[in-house]
Amino acid sequence: MTELLDTGERLGRGELETLQLERLRATLRHAYENVGFYRAAFDKAGLRAEDCRTLADLSRFPFTVKADLRDNYPFGMFAVPEDQVRRIHASSGTTGRPTVVGYTERDLDTWADVVARSIRAAGGRPGHKAHVAYGYGLFTGGLGAHYGAERLGCTVIPASGGMTARQVQLIQDFRPEIIMITPSYMLTLLDEFERQGVDPRTTSLKVGIFGAEPWTEQMRDEIEGRFAIDAVDIYGLSEVMGPGVAQECVETKDGLHIWEDHFYPEVVDPFTGEVLPDGEEGELVFTSLTKEAMPVIRYRTRDLTRLLPGTARVFRRMEKVTGRSDDMVILRGVNLFPTQIEEIVLRTPGVAPHFQLRLTREGRMDALTVRAEARAGATTAEREAAARSIAGAVKDGVGVSVGVEIVDPETLERSVGKIRRIIDLREAG
Repeated sequence: MTELLDTGERLGRGELETLQLERLRATLRHAYENVGFYRAAFDKAGLRAEDCRTLADLSRFPFTVKADLRDNYPFGMFAVPEDQVRRIHASSGTTGRPTVVGYTERDLDTWADVVARSIRAAGGRPGHKAHVAYGYGLFTGGLGAHYGAERLGCTVIPASGGMTARQVQLIQDFRPEIIMITPSYMLTLLDEFERQGVDPRTTSLKVGIFGAEPWTEQMRDEIEGRFAIDAVDIYGLSEVMGPGVAQECVETKDGLHIWEDHFYPEVVDPFTGEVLPDGEEGELVFTSLTKEAMPVIRYRTRDLTRLLPGTARVFRRMEKVTGRSDDMVILRGVNLFPTQIEEIVLRTPGVAPHFQLRLTREGRMDALTVRAEARAGATTAEREAAARSIAGAVKDGVGVSVGVEIVDPETLERSVGKIRRIIDLREAG
């Protein structure tokens, strides 16, 4: 395996930290000199790039949050002239102005390199075919995966999302070894294989690279069991680069190695902003180390995880994201994440891996109903038992009472991209 590693992956820990500090100081200078937002923020804090003498000094610098990107829409966070920007991506903007990110030619090269590194760590190899079912367009997933797979030497099948029946046919006809897709849409594909009478375990697929949303070990077991593949996690976000910021290695499947030669991670207390030591859970924060068009300094991702030592690589690992601080539901004083419910649903007999959480208000109190699909052929008694089991497991494991509704198969909305788990009906009520 060692012969497959690139130059950055062969660094010793001391060499890596020396490189990180050099790149960090250059990034801080670049941001201060070329982005008005950062110049004002650093001046307010009384800091210059030269004040970052060690990696630990980064904690003195101010955070960047999503609202800062929206406030500087569209190109106020760019650090190069617009004629040097070779591509623009943006978020959907469903909750306000979209967040816009830009890439120079060198940024696109770096991005392709880290995604290629990620695919190789996942088990992909030159000559493999990669079926890319992430959405293309302004969303970074499709094109990020596409160029990374080509950089590795793979043949790309740019399927994008949607047209699920056709995707199943393409997988059978083109025989890809790799699929890059959201985990929730993979479940939709699984259902379509079975609907067409095709055993998913007989396909050519060997590796599934899943990202863009949190998913659990229970979902990994479900996908690997029904598809006979290795299911591994990829992490990224548009504001930092796109997919390829961190990757789970197929030989260990023990969390995602962060490509620390390009992205410097911190974990902070979500409430105080204090940097937490490795091993403690908190909010993930990233500083880019090599981005030209749009460097980000201490970007608060809202993703909850913890940092751990490297295993398959020298780079530190992050645990699979357990949820987002802005996805957390506070129900009668108890903190609840959709992934907690996912774990319970996926281990409950008679229930399919499709569920939805509905928040309503009953009088002055919030109420949560778990809507889960029955598996095909489940009897009334099995459905009732599943409802009791889910309600009991949530009460025992999370500490709050919820309603449970077991609905007919194929009742709930299917995902062709990022799944919407929480339906908030409190205002409508």
